Amino acid sequence: MNSRRSRRGFLRSVLAAAAVVPGGTVTFAERNKRDAMLALLARGARQDYIPAAFFIHFDQAFHFGQPAVQKHLEYFRYTAMDFVKLQYERTFPQVPEIRRPEDWRNMPSYKLDFYQPVLDALKGLVKEAKREALVLVTLYSPFMCAGHTTSLPLLTGHLQENPEAVRRGLEAITGSLMLFVKECIRLGVDGFYASTQGGEAGRFADPQVFARHVKPFDLVLMNEMNRSCAFNILHVCDYNGPYADFSPYVDYPGHVVNCNPQLTSRTLAWKEIARMFNRPCMGGMERHGLIASCSAEQVGKAVTDVLREASTPFILGADCTLPNDIGWGNIRAAVAAAHAFQL
Repeated sequence: MNSRRSRRGFLRSVLAAAAVVPGGTVTFAERNKRDAMLALLARGARQDYIPAAFFIHFDQAFHFGQPAVQKHLEYFRYTAMDFVKLQYERTFPQVPEIRRPEDWRNMPSYKLDFYQPVLDALKGLVKEAKREALVLVTLYSPFMCAGHTTSLPLLTGHLQENPEAVRRGLEAITGSLMLFVKECIRLGVDGFYASTQGGEAGRFADPQVFARHVKPFDLVLMNEMNRSCAFNILHVCDYNGPYADFSPYVDYPGHVVNCNPQLTSRTLAWKEIARMFNRPCMGGMERHGLIASCSAEQVGKAVTDVLREASTPFILGADCTLPNDIGWGNIRAAVAAAHAFQL
């Protein structure tokens, strides 16, 4: 089934339902988690509860296969979050032979068997959880995978020195990741949590390096996701540094945007981010902030304070992956506070 057509059909049914609901509004109360998350995207629908989702990396024993399936399901059900997201743990291996820009012509293009441990976990999650919730999978951008292959400083220097030579490697990486994306779609994933970097403040002296040699490879993959999947999250990742502005990303695909509102010079309001990207936002909690260090009661109060200033529609989440040692009880408290928030 074509996911894009199925999403359009679902949204048509949501909007048709509005015709028989007093006031012409659509509520989420009677829907399951899948329906509620998809209805969030319907223009004009009334959001009557705040969904929430937070992500952590599990111990290595739970990265792949059935152990990953069981741990993700355990976490999903304990926290009561509103969709399932498979963490991506198949980092590209180092290629020490890449020392100069010209060496990127030797970048391997990994075949589907490279991703099989992740795909096995995804297949299991789709089978076990798709009836009750959307199932998403994390995808790192070609730029990020190139950084894993060498190092971020080396990659940045090569792109500034000879970007055309580096493109040979980025093409190989993008072709490999496309195999993974298409197989995830074939296995029934509902969407991707598409993580991108490269546009951080000060990353490149010339911003055209990002525009010409990083962004186009992101868009190849993200356009494929949007053509085929009902619910994709664009994650503008600040793990390696903050952003001066988000303007290079506002035309990226993705049904929802997740980012850190703290820029180098100011903090954006969520309503401003929603207008800028013209789509629902996800976030509100700092990954190293109260949720990671305070009591469950304090977390609940912090969530309420955040949601009073949030845009509409909104999904509560963090600005990136939470610390591995965080107590799951704090995450459950944050999700519960979001669900209880009075709109």
